[in-house]
Formats: sequence, structure tokens, C-alpha cells
Amino acid sequence: MSLRILVAEDETVTAFDLCDTFEEAGYEVEGPHAGISSAMLACQKEKPDLAILDIELADGLAYELAQKLIDDNVPVILHSEHFEASELAARFPRATTVAKPCPPADLLEVIRGVLAPA
Repeated sequence: MSLRILVAEDETVTAFDLCDTFEEAGYEVEGPHAGISSAMLACQKEKPDLAILDIELADGLAYELAQKLIDDNVPVILHSEHFEASELAARFPRATTVAKPCPPADLLEVIRGVLAPA
């Protein structure tokens, strides 16, 4: 069974690039979700194995969504260009922060590292 990755990204081109990259790597993709509400609804229907979140989504900041996923023990990768990595790391110490733009191969490497058994 393939692992499910939730993608929450409001920039259309970036969102579809991420989804294509993950599907080609063999992951099942949930999304892309441009807004917090649709991503939250998808998580309620079926918990993802990992989530990649842009902090700034179409309907606001994804802090609440990130915290809910972290509280549910879902690994979270915060993928953002507008926020300081140190600021996000301080707010979400259990999340991984990746600056945008991030080459697809690098992002897949981060995903493999996050999903690797400790």
C-alpha cells in the first residue's frame, strides 16, 4: 500500500508540480487543496501519512491545520517562501521546514527522511 501525502498549496502551478512529483515517486496524493477548509475536511475523512503545507493558503494561515496534524502524529513539512524558517521551527518544533522554491528531488529526499523509521 502506498503512503498518502496531503498537499495544501494555493499556487496552482506549484501545487500540480508537487502532486505530479509525488505520484511519480509512487505516493498516493490527497489534493492539492488551495484552502484550509478543504484540507481540513480531507484530513477528517482519512488521515494522511504525511502533509506538505504552504503556510499561506487561499483562505488564511495554515497554523491551525498544521497543529491539528501534528497533534494527530502526522508528520508535517511546512513548505513556504514568506516565513522565516527559524520562526516556523520555533512555533512547530515537530515539523520540518523547507523553503520555497525547493527542487523536487530535494523535497523527495526530505519526505524520505521524515518517513524513515527512527
